[in-house]
Formats: sequence, structure tokens, C-alpha cells
Amino acid sequence: MRRASLLLGLLALAALWLGPLPELARRSFSAHMTLHMGVVALAAPLLALGLAGGRLDPVRRAPRLFPPVPLSVVELVVVWAWHAPALHHAARHRADALVVEQGTFLLAGLLVWLSAFGGAPGRREGRAAAGVVALLLTSMHMTLLGALLALAPRPLYTHAGGPALLQDQHLGGAIMLAAGGAAYLLGGLWLTGALLRRPMGVRA
Repeated sequence: MRRASLLLGLLALAALWLGPLPELARRSFSAHMTLHMGVVALAAPLLALGLAGGRLDPVRRAPRLFPPVPLSVVELVVVWAWHAPALHHAARHRADALVVEQGTFLLAGLLVWLSAFGGAPGRREGRAAAGVVALLLTSMHMTLLGALLALAPRPLYTHAGGPALLQDQHLGGAIMLAAGGAAYLLGGLWLTGALLRRPMGVRA
């Protein structure tokens, strides 16, 4: 299962970064948001699940460097910063800024998902509980940002070669609501279910 998840994550990244989305994202906010959500809500969790608990899991080697809740705050800062108009405009129109944006999205997403699901088998109970909080917090701020974008009464971003398109911005916000909020919520619920299924003595 780990190998399959890791392979699917790598294939997802290849499709996202080498496919048509980076070029479409220069002209369309919704395409840019699809690229973003594909990285943090699809590729990152698949890669994290492929690494978690295995020989390559960094959480097993240095668990103190992967506190779930602080890392969820790091992802919050990364996501909201790149949606500030100036940074977003740079990522839309400059290849180097897009590379940095996508790299930080992937790194931040991986850190959160790995911190929640990683660690040595048999020693994940406390980490999983903190992981539930981290994933639910991330779901909340993704939902909030998506709602702000989807319900904004005026355009917040401009498109290459033309005026801002409010409808496209609303679609991008809806994509964040549907993909980002739901993916982290499902991850938190999955961990919660795993904790509840453990025998009482093991959970303690």
C-alpha cells in the first residue's frame, strides 16, 4: 500500500506540474487554484501516506521536529501569504515565483500530513490525536479562505492580458472549499476513527 500510494503521489505531481495546468494558471485563477489543491490535497497526502511508518519516514527519525499543530500554522502562513495579491500575481506571471510557490505548497502540505500520519508504529497515539487537531485546523482555514474568494463582491486578482474576472475567482474559491476543506477534514476524521478503534488499553 505504501508503494502504491507513493507512486500515485508522484504520478499526481507529474500530471499537475508537467501537464497543461501551469500554463492555464497564467490566465485563469480557477486553474491556478486547481493546481494548488492538487498539490496539497491530493499529491501531498498520497506521498505522506506512502512514506508514513516506513524506512523513509522522517518522523520516525526525528519526531520532535514534526509537531502537528505548529506545522499546521506554518501551512496556514504559507497558503495565506501566497494568496496575497502581490505574491499571487508574481506566481501567476513569473516562472521562478511559480516554482517557489509550488515547492512551498508541497513542502508545507507534506509536513502537515506526515506529522499527522507518520512516526514509529506503536508510538503514534499522541501524535495522531494532535494530528486530528492539526488537520481540522487546516480544513477550517482552507474553508475560510475558499469562502472569502468564492463570496468576494469584487475581483481580488487580475488576469494576464485582461481585466479581472469575478466569476473565475468565485470558481477558484469553490474549488478550494470543495477540495482543500474536504481533504483535510476527511484526513482528520480518518485519524479520529483509527483512534476510536484502538483498544482502550492501547489508546492510553
